[in-house]
Amino acid sequence: MYLGVDIGTSALKVVLVDENGKTVRSCSNDLSVQRPRPGWSEQDPHSWWQAADHAVKALHLTCAKQLQHVRGIGPPGHDCWRCIRGFSMQKA
Repeated sequence: MYLGVDIGTSALKVVLVDENGKTVRSCSNDLSVQRPRPGWSEQDPHSWWQAADHAVKALHLTCAKQLQHVRGIGPPGHDCWRCIRGFSMQKA
């Protein structure tokens, strides 16, 4: 089993796939976009973490046994993963 995470403009999605690449289950949580000035768009990085937490917990409700066999996680390419290394995250 593998877990993939995608952060889009409007939602964060977590997908659980088996060894053959077949989707077992997916969950998503909506994200909001703030527009503090004309032409500007930003998101709160902490909302990515909250959305990921909620999505994984939702997967756990229906796929707890499969989640025990996750061999890898495919994180998104966003800077939210810098928090793991102790960098602070904030809006621009």
